[in-house]
Amino acid sequence: MSSSEFPGEDVSTKTNGSLSLERHDDVADSMAVDSTLAPRVTNVMEHKPLILIVDDEAELARTVGYSFEQEGFAIRCADTGRGALDAAVVGPIPDLIVLDMMLPDMSGTEVCRELRRTEVTRSTPIIFLTAKDNEIDRVVAFELGADDYVAKPFSVRELMLRVRALLRRAKATKSVPPSGEQNFERLRVDPEAHQVWVDGAEIALTALEFRLLHTLLSRRGRVQTRSQLLEDVWGVHAEVTTRTVDTHVKRLREKLGDAGAYVETIRGVGYRFRGKNTGDR
Repeated sequence: MSSSEFPGEDVSTKTNGSLSLERHDDVADSMAVDSTLAPRVTNVMEHKPLILIVDDEAELARTVGYSFEQEGFAIRCADTGRGALDAAVVGPIPDLIVLDMMLPDMSGTEVCRELRRTEVTRSTPIIFLTAKDNEIDRVVAFELGADDYVAKPFSVRELMLRVRALLRRAKATKSVPPSGEQNFERLRVDPEAHQVWVDGAEIALTALEFRLLHTLLSRRGRVQTRSQLLEDVWGVHAEVTTRTVDTHVKRLREKLGDAGAYVETIRGVGYRFRGKNTGDR
C-alpha cells in the first residue's frame, strides 16, 4: 500500500534528498477530524498498548509519538540501536516496536535480529519505518522476522491502521491456546514451543515463517489464497504485496529442505500443504 492511497495525509516530504516534517500539531489536528479512524481509546481502558519508537530523527519521533498518544497509546523512544535493545527489555515490555533501518550505531536489521534472539521480545510485533524502499531491504527485513514495513514518506493513518492490525493479531494469538504437537511424515511442529524438526533435526525459523508453516499445516489439504494468508499470517488485508507471500514461501521451503515439497503451489491461486499423510487411513 502506498501513501498515495491516502491523499493529503503524508507526514513527511522529501526535500533535496532529505526528509522534512510537517509540524506535529498539524498532523494531530488532521487526525482528530478523520472520522474514518478507529475511535480513540479512552481512560476507561486499564492498559494502554506501549509502542517503542526507534528513530534518530528527533522531530519525526516526536511527531509519530504525539500521533500515537492522541490515539490512546503509551510511547517509549530510543534514538540508537543499543538504546532500542535496552528499552525493549525494560518492564513493561513494549507491545509493538516501530524501528528505523538506519541508526547511528548499528543497523535496524541488526537490532531486529537481536530482538528475535531475545526471549522476551521474540514475538513482539516489529514494523520497520524507513526511507529505504528497495525490494531487497524489504525481503531482508521480513526474513529477519519483521512483521511489516512502511517506507518514508508515509501516511500517519496508514501506519496507525497497520499498528492496530498487528496488535489485534498478537492479542488473538495469545488468547488462543496452542494446539498440540503436529506430525506429518518427516516434519514435526510444536506450536507451544515454536519449534520445528525435519527428520529429527531442528530447523531455525523466524516467528513469521513459523506462523506461515503452522497456518498451512493446520489447514492441510485446503488451498490458501495469497490474500487469505496475508490476512491470517500477516494480520493485514492488502497492505503488503502478494509477492511478499511468495518470497516467504520460497524461503520457508529452502529451510525445510526436501520437506519443503509438502507446501504445494496452486498456480494462479495460492498454496496448499499436501493433504495426504502416509500414516493416514
